[in-house]
Amino acid sequence: MASLLQGRLPISQDVLLMQKGTMMRKVRSKNWKKLRYFRLQEDGMTVWHARQVGARAKASFSISDVETVRNGHESELLRSLAEEFPLEQGFTIVFHGRRSNLDLVANSVEEAQIWMKGLQLLVDFVTNMDQQERLDQWLSDWFQRGDKNQDGRMSFHEVQRLLRLMNVEMEQEHAFQLFQAADTSQSDTLEGHEFIEFYKALTKRVEVLELFGNFSADGQKLTLLEFVDFLQEEQKEGDHASDLALELIDRHEPSESGKLRHVLSMDGFLSYLYSKDGDIFNPSCLPIYQDMTQPLNHYYINSSHNTYLVGDQLCGQSSVEGYIRALKRGCRCVEVDVWDGPSGEPVVYHGHTLTSRILFKEVVATLAQYAFQTSDYPVILSLENHCSWEQQEIIAHHLTEILGDQLLSTTLDGQLPTQLPSPEELQKKILVKGKKLSTLEEDLEEEEELETELEGEQEPELESQFESETQELSPRSKDKNEKVVMCPLLCSSICCQITVQAPLPKPGFPLFFKQKSKAILCPSLSALVIYTKTVSFYNFTHSREHYRFYELSSFSETKAKNLIKETGNQFVQHNAWQLSRVYPSGLRTDSSNYNPQEFWNAGCQMVAMNVQTAGLEMDIYDGLFRQNGGCGYVLKPDFLRDTQSSFHPERPISPFKAQTLQIQVISGQQLPKVDKTKEGSIVDPLVRVEIFGVRPDTTRQETSYVENNGFNPYWGQTLCFQLLVPELAMLRFLVKDYNWTSRNDFIGQYTLPWTCMQQGERVLPPLAKPLTLAAFLMLSSYAFPGYRHIHLLSKDGTSLHPASLFVHICMLEGLREVES
Repeated sequence: MASLLQGRLPISQDVLLMQKGTMMRKVRSKNWKKLRYFRLQEDGMTVWHARQVGARAKASFSISDVETVRNGHESELLRSLAEEFPLEQGFTIVFHGRRSNLDLVANSVEEAQIWMKGLQLLVDFVTNMDQQERLDQWLSDWFQRGDKNQDGRMSFHEVQRLLRLMNVEMEQEHAFQLFQAADTSQSDTLEGHEFIEFYKALTKRVEVLELFGNFSADGQKLTLLEFVDFLQEEQKEGDHASDLALELIDRHEPSESGKLRHVLSMDGFLSYLYSKDGDIFNPSCLPIYQDMTQPLNHYYINSSHNTYLVGDQLCGQSSVEGYIRALKRGCRCVEVDVWDGPSGEPVVYHGHTLTSRILFKEVVATLAQYAFQTSDYPVILSLENHCSWEQQEIIAHHLTEILGDQLLSTTLDGQLPTQLPSPEELQKKILVKGKKLSTLEEDLEEEEELETELEGEQEPELESQFESETQELSPRSKDKNEKVVMCPLLCSSICCQITVQAPLPKPGFPLFFKQKSKAILCPSLSALVIYTKTVSFYNFTHSREHYRFYELSSFSETKAKNLIKETGNQFVQHNAWQLSRVYPSGLRTDSSNYNPQEFWNAGCQMVAMNVQTAGLEMDIYDGLFRQNGGCGYVLKPDFLRDTQSSFHPERPISPFKAQTLQIQVISGQQLPKVDKTKEGSIVDPLVRVEIFGVRPDTTRQETSYVENNGFNPYWGQTLCFQLLVPELAMLRFLVKDYNWTSRNDFIGQYTLPWTCMQQGERVLPPLAKPLTLAAFLMLSSYAFPGYRHIHLLSKDGTSLHPASLFVHICMLEGLREVES
């Protein structure tokens, strides 16, 4: 069977040549470089490879797996082999999620260009596919897998095998009836269009047919008025339902005659429910919708820990790829551990471990290229400086020369601010976070004094005076008027010696004199720290009395947890005026993660994660930052932005209103197999709904499992939750394969903030007494429903299209107690 997209696929000379196949060298490391035969299949959507032409081939990747294609110059690995292979002959295939890149070297520049241009053409096509085209491609992929002898048609035996692959267990007699009904050619096989009819019979949605029939007078279509009734009564769309109905019909009705008559067929209705318009995630939360003019400390900031690592913390690989992946997924705070390197060039790695090393200047060049590809809002460079004075000067030089205008090197208007600037004001700027020799006030005062001194002087004298002052500030200067100043406030564990010109600091500034002491922080690097000066934390009273709004502290996860437990309200108030960064425990050598929710509850802005490690914790993290255009900044709730807030994350009380959520888990669609190598195994799916928020709100409930059906399981079960602080709640839908002998296996998940849930909603008047569960269910199912699809993601956070859940959502406000 040719691809169902045949005729719509972009055809170019490059694509045609890719379908003929090419011998290329696959490169995994400096020592692993082997020739392989790569060929784009006839469907135009999958690439297979073999050891040589004519040898047994296997699937390498699908075009839908590919994010982009880079040239050889952008590959760390290929650059390291530049003496062996011309970089112009190499290219890198970058995949979605955490899958490793594929580096290939062609036999000529021309062959490399054919694959680069051809792949990018197909990737762009897949990216812009509409819903029907994505479904067609999915069906085409299944047909290719089911058509074992590749003759373009499927026998009943092949169909039976395909059903097992698709997670369907069906009686042979029923399967044969569906097969015969679809075999209109009576050839005892199914060709492409016949397979589509067979698929439609398999995926008949009884629950959607019933819903459709509740509003359709003839059971064949929804008139405009009938569809408006559905939108108002079930989806709670309100007064704009009439205009919305016309838009949705035009968008989802497949037949032109239906569009002209303003009616919606069953196929159109199902298309609407399955689309973004029927998604659980509110479409209005997808673009940047929040106020981006508030101070930086009013936002949660997408942050990465030890960003350079793509593996564990002890022996893992350091790579600029860590920065590329973090920045492209929306990270706005990345970490750099810098150490003295050979030949005077600072290097980045996890100190005192066996992790590999990369040049600091390559990290900075990567930041310059990728910092603002995903988001225009500021990037904070968390600089962990372990270098000598000389190499610190190199660091400062690379930052200023490579980043240029991207680097924020002074306050925005040259004036002393009263609060941190906003993400809006700092667009396209990179901020250095690190230690600083002086305060911002002193910096601005010195700049003002310098300008005053220079006024009236002739231009030729400016340069010589600047050179003279620069020499005087050098640590090697032997001027007799110089005095050595030691400032223990710069670091809690070491004294930072600096060389400065007289006069001495103001009275009360601690002075220590020490011979043969090595300088720790050089002025040129210190000067690049503007709004994000790091300081040691002692207690909240000390911070309030001695620190300024542009100074920030970092907390280990253990320290932060203890502070939340012991002084949670003070932590909330602290985070309302100053930035905080939380980082994983040093014991997490496997690059595992903590649950970020606990720290968000206290208003901590930069909760740094090991983004290379997938799992529950990253699902929650990605779920929060999926909103607001994925820009990396999410506005905190108002009670976490108030310096006088009474909120305590461990003991939340009024005026935070409780809300009750009812979720009816109705059905699932096309759930993937857990073990794709076992053709005969079929999943027994169950759905777990998890709430993460303040401690009293954190809970989970699950449905029973459906035996041997991952294709179209039906549950029809209702789960109820009550929340004290819904503004902080994250909602996670987890689908698992039930296994009574061991832990249930992961199938798929989707996580989103409560505040971004698309739902039917109505506020109840005050209730005289709590409702019984039965009364609540009866009332809510009548007044507050909304039907939504949940599109599942893999462990890696990539789409499992078309796998989904169909649910019925409603929310009650003002209900504080439900009796069982």
